Amino acid sequence: MAGIIVKNLNLHYGGFHALKNINLEIHEKEVMALIGPSGCGKSSFIRTLNRMNDLVEEARVEGDIRVGDINIYDPGVDVVSLRRSMGMVFQKPNPFGKSIFENVVYGPRRYGIKSRSQLEEIVEKNLRKAVLWDEVKDRLNDSALELSGGQQQRLCIARALAMEPEVILMDEPTSALDPIATSKIEELIGHLKEDYTIVIVTHSMHQAARISDRTSFFLMGEIVESDHTQKIFTQPADKRTEDYVSGRFG
Repeated sequence: MAGIIVKNLNLHYGGFHALKNINLEIHEKEVMALIGPSGCGKSSFIRTLNRMNDLVEEARVEGDIRVGDINIYDPGVDVVSLRRSMGMVFQKPNPFGKSIFENVVYGPRRYGIKSRSQLEEIVEKNLRKAVLWDEVKDRLNDSALELSGGQQQRLCIARALAMEPEVILMDEPTSALDPIATSKIEELIGHLKEDYTIVIVTHSMHQAARISDRTSFFLMGEIVESDHTQKIFTQPADKRTEDYVSGRFG
């Protein structure tokens, strides 16, 4: 388990300079919230952490991102292994059109685990971690698409956890959910940070204030300010941060 240190990170999409000289430290077993107006670079940044921007034509990354002792952009880095260690949860729940059971074991199966008892253990363990086991334990063979939106998102979290990541990246994971489902995901995040480092992009400043240990404010591809969440929301050092968290713009 390790934290993440980002130094002098720049991201270009062709001629567009999307992230500008980003420097940030994300501590082990904490929740780091990324806030800022739409188009400010939050999602682009989170995708540099598991090299998903590699899949974007004309994307170019400069600088260092270190997870432990490894610079993840070194030429020798195994990108598949990197992505295994960085679980990703997207804005809209995206379960596969398979059973609940098969959703959770999809990754472990691909990496060679065939023992039925081992797969059953993986399913129960990770559905419990995602606080979903009691709701679905009698319907593991049912389609994941029959679950509610909030249950689907928790299933996607269980699917990510089944790969035994060190870091969980969440890109607005509750924006498509109702308030009750959102509350369950937020409570879950509070439990998960005991074992994982979590980076969450959120459009909701209330959510950032509720669930994160530290918050980074992005604006036009730059980090304006990064600090303990309470300080960002009560005593920000930069006037632009104050204007944003007080609702004057964004």
